[in-house]
Amino acid sequence: MNMIKVANFDGNKIRALWDADKAEWFFSIVDVCGALTDSIEPRKYWNKLKQRLKEEGSEVVTNCHQLKMLAPDGKMRETDAFDMKGIFRAIQSIPSKKAEPFKMWMAKVASERLDEIADPEKAIRRGADYYRAKGYTEGWINQRLQTIEIRKELTDEWKSKGIESEKDYAILTNEMAFAWSDMTIKEYKQLKGLTKQNLRDNMTNIELTLNQLAEVTTTLLSKKLGPKTFDDSREVAIAGGGVARNARDDIESKIGETVISKLNAKNKKMLEIDMDESEGKS
Repeated sequence: MNMIKVANFDGNKIRALWDADKAEWFFSIVDVCGALTDSIEPRKYWNKLKQRLKEEGSEVVTNCHQLKMLAPDGKMRETDAFDMKGIFRAIQSIPSKKAEPFKMWMAKVASERLDEIADPEKAIRRGADYYRAKGYTEGWINQRLQTIEIRKELTDEWKSKGIESEKDYAILTNEMAFAWSDMTIKEYKQLKGLTKQNLRDNMTNIELTLNQLAEVTTTLLSKKLGPKTFDDSREVAIAGGGVARNARDDIESKIGETVISKLNAKNKKMLEIDMDESEGKS
């Protein structure tokens, strides 16, 4: 679930996106540059800074994400964004007296989510309201909110095993998804006609359940087996996905059709499907 907000720092608007699956805020670096430098062309400022950082061999730019946020023209456009750690590193290269006040401001923004961690009911209510406003059904919303918590438990487990990079998370997630769905994440998105959209936000309730089973099983196996290396964790992810694959095979043998669906969030009400009305994979 990606939730976008526009926050205000010292009279400057900072676009921020909350990624619930990663449990992190991402901030528009262009907006940050504008706020810290008072530049009338913050995009050009960031492009020049980015080029200089690349030439210096800085790792900062490699951690930059292209995320869709609301642009001044009212359209959703991709913009360079960093998580809080990346922003802190990036602004070290921006000479500004506002740097320290900005760090304090960011900490305050993050505290909103920390409050929700301390009181999960706040996060649940916020998440439910978000999906409800988008037109999802109550049954699907309940299912999706459960998957968010399951996903966080899995990523926390991976972190405890020393796995922290987004690339490694993507590899493990890909292996797990392929084990139960016979598709990579990219292929799964292509089936549903997606590009940058969140795959889980476009899954049917049955697909969410199988993916959730894969993730919760992978978490349990990781805790029990204690993988020492990345390759060990990879095997665990495949095994976790295999459990969900067995469940999928059992379901499909009984209903006589695939549970992998082309349905996406364009038809939100249909994501909470009856199996006799499902659209199978062609």
